[in-house]
Amino acid sequence: MAVSAQDIRDALQAALAPTLLDVQDDSHLHAGHAGAREGRHFSVRLESERFNGLSRVARHRLVYDSLHDLIPRGIHALAIDARAPGES
Repeated sequence: MAVSAQDIRDALQAALAPTLLDVQDDSHLHAGHAGAREGRHFSVRLESERFNGLSRVARHRLVYDSLHDLIPRGIHALAIDARAPGES
């Protein structure tokens, strides 16, 4: 079963308790791209207390760890904007 934006929302909500969460399925923007056959493309924007004091790389690792079970179900690309509360 293919992964959906809602699946990603649910996983991130459970793992990171974000105060802001926006997940967009951008797959339609990549139609015809070779990777489009390998899975879907998503953009994730979230804000969480869990990101306080963490580098950008560490924040991305937390997001990927939260989605570990979903990635093999068809996430080909994931654009991440992960911020701590109060960051602009």
